[in-house]
Amino acid sequence: MNPLRQLFGGRGANAGQYGMIIALIAIVVIFEIWTHALTLNPTNVINVFQQYSYILIMALGMVMVIIAGHIDLSVGSVAAFVGIIVAQAMSVWHWSWWEAIILGLVVGALVGAWQGFWVAFVRVPAFIVTLAGQLIFRGANQLIGNSTSVAVPSSYQQIGGGFIPDFGPNTGFSNGTLILGLVTIAALIWMETRGRSRRRKMGAEVIPLWVSIVRTGILVAVTLFGTYLFAAGSAGTSFPIVAIIAGVLTIVYGFVTKNTIFGRQVYAVGGNANAAALSGVNIRKVNFFVMANMSLLAAVAGMVYVGYAGASGPADGTGWELDAIAAVFVGGAAVSGGIGTVAGSIVGALVMALLANGLQLVGVESNLQQVIRGLVLLAAVAFDVYSKTQGRPSLIGSMMRGAGIGRGKTESDAAPVAPQPKTIDDQSTVSLP
Repeated sequence: MNPLRQLFGGRGANAGQYGMIIALIAIVVIFEIWTHALTLNPTNVINVFQQYSYILIMALGMVMVIIAGHIDLSVGSVAAFVGIIVAQAMSVWHWSWWEAIILGLVVGALVGAWQGFWVAFVRVPAFIVTLAGQLIFRGANQLIGNSTSVAVPSSYQQIGGGFIPDFGPNTGFSNGTLILGLVTIAALIWMETRGRSRRRKMGAEVIPLWVSIVRTGILVAVTLFGTYLFAAGSAGTSFPIVAIIAGVLTIVYGFVTKNTIFGRQVYAVGGNANAAALSGVNIRKVNFFVMANMSLLAAVAGMVYVGYAGASGPADGTGWELDAIAAVFVGGAAVSGGIGTVAGSIVGALVMALLANGLQLVGVESNLQQVIRGLVLLAAVAFDVYSKTQGRPSLIGSMMRGAGIGRGKTESDAAPVAPQPKTIDDQSTVSLP
């Protein structure tokens, strides 16, 4: 294979397949020029991650829901519902902040179990279940909060508006952020070196050394630039705690979707549920857990947003489900299911967040912002569909090949499952070997 193609993602790679990454870079450059360097101002970058962290967190769950062939319209209402309960627990019931967080996670899990039950066992379409959930939990939020805002104590606000502590001599930068950046760079170099060593021991093809060096160098350069932006913010700021939460969740969910049996089962169910059942996949279990997981992450998003805002309000969560869904589709997930990655969804979330932030900085009115964001979503999905109709893998297809999913196949085969010679209901359970 041509080393240049190896560097940029595999066979058939071309610039068009990386449309969303190119779009992300273009958005940053355009708004950086348009706003006279305000977009990449350290203070603005920190604010973007704090203000739009809920999109990043919910996109992690939404991508699994969409890969499995479902949709969740209730996440905004669930986030608001959990937010008001957590705020009430601390302000009215006088619970400690950590007890309130545990309560919020439990409530989110129970809500997810409720919705997962209807989807997996009663077999009501997820669209209907979550549309009902959107109404139920929005109404519950208004009832519990009495349609008013409930403030949270300052100790809790650190979860959404706090930063990693600073220490050491005054260097003009956040020393804690600088150390975090150096640790991240060391981890990137270690993972690339370890990956090459493992492939060599297994006798697999090892990409040229210069490709590894260039690829790792690009990641290191991006990390260094990001470290500078977060470390050079105004006094009292550094790397946001909520960004650490989102980063840890991204690593966990990236591992789950690419390296676990359950992750493969989610792709299999979304690609062909009947074939997945014939191969021994428990369809009910997969559907139940992807829906339950989505509500749990919606609860996390709601709690960090309440910490950032300092209070839970009756309008919290409005339209969040559209932000999360848009991020996943902009990131290249297929509407029909079976295709999508965590990495692509994070790119999509950053596209939507930076687009919204840039439009605000240049003074575009909110109504026109919605029009522009809708057009971007439509263009992104249309571009991905066009790439596939031309016989080329899209951005997400290239990412999945890099992860070993559907290697050497078309995107429609991204989650291949070989049927066994037996007849079985698509909801039945057969143990995997």
